[in-house]
Amino acid sequence: MVDVRGVAGTLACVAAGAFLINAVPHSVRGVTGERFPTPFADPPGVGLSSPTENIVWGAVNVAIGGALLRGFTGTAREYGALAVGATSTALFLARYFGDVATRPTPD
Repeated sequence: MVDVRGVAGTLACVAAGAFLINAVPHSVRGVTGERFPTPFADPPGVGLSSPTENIVWGAVNVAIGGALLRGFTGTAREYGALAVGATSTALFLARYFGDVATRPTPD
């Protein structure tokens, strides 16, 4: 039998890692006054959003990641899941935004 709470907690930690790592580029770009893609851009995730929108999107990601970690107890499995979520998302984002940076911008 599968421990549903254990599986759900592990998945929550993976998702938290993804949201928390996604907050980093948006917050950094916002604080440095640079435009960067967000879901609010046109087209979403490709067009550039304002620094303010990036700060807001970074804060939303931190809030969601923090909420998902509400029941975090610090077990090795939870830390591992958090690391897997953060690392896999960081690798995906590096590739995605690298591709976005080389695309021509729509007029």
